[in-house]
Amino acid sequence: MAEISTVPAPRFDIDAERALANARHFAEVMAKRRTVRDFSDEPVDLDVISACVEAAATAPSGANVQPWRFVVVTDRKVKKRIRLAAEAEEREFYDRRASDEWLKALAPLGTDDSKPFLDTAPVLIAVFEVHKGPTEPRPYYVKESVGIAVGFLLAALHQAGLATLTHTPSPMKFLGELCGRPHNERPFVLIPVGYPAPGAQVPAITRKPVSEVMVTL
Repeated sequence: MAEISTVPAPRFDIDAERALANARHFAEVMAKRRTVRDFSDEPVDLDVISACVEAAATAPSGANVQPWRFVVVTDRKVKKRIRLAAEAEEREFYDRRASDEWLKALAPLGTDDSKPFLDTAPVLIAVFEVHKGPTEPRPYYVKESVGIAVGFLLAALHQAGLATLTHTPSPMKFLGELCGRPHNERPFVLIPVGYPAPGAQVPAITRKPVSEVMVTL
């Protein structure tokens, strides 16, 4: 077996009081994150987007293969084509594919096949899973790895004061074609990014308390 190169593990040496304060502050900030569907067309600094993607790319991954690609789309014509293709898939979903139970679950959120945020938001980030290709090694735990990276990305964008939405039309093959990606890159999620439109509203939802989602043994 080849010898593995190592470096010292990072230590932060934060006392328990400071650790709790940091964790609570982060939780309070993240509790304010909401999915936004009404975006302003106000421009976003692409250096901020780059810094957020840099944070996302620090996520752990199976065998450290890092099987993700973040395609940042700002071109209005490309965004328009993405919207038209996504809405075509969404019409199929709402009219034919979705079960009555699924549609009932979505009803309180007020969603439908119209997706104006896809060309109103100043930035779209299309996240792709990178599978084995001519220059890429075989990845492991791809969806888990990319999912964690997307979580990092959403947190970073929120910390930067930006609004987001996770959009997953199914199927998403059109996204790879419109973004010019090779066949070994498969769409995972499409994230509009920007600022909420003036007067934008979000559904009045609640989150489960920690007592319902954490089990201590």
